[in-house]
Amino acid sequence: MAEGKSESGSVGKRREWLAFLFVVAIGVPLLTIAVVGGYGFVVWMLQVFVLGPPGHGG
Repeated sequence: MAEGKSESGSVGKRREWLAFLFVVAIGVPLLTIAVVGGYGFVVWMLQVFVLGPPGHGG
């Protein structure tokens, strides 16, 4: 019974590390791209509909 628990714990730790590496290698970069792209889109739409082109100097 103790062997099954230690083996299960080992598998659990391995899955935890794989999940961590997945988040670090794929999740965070995708989230960063989405945030920066979203911010750029908001700025672009503000320039198109509200603020005008950069350097407008109204």
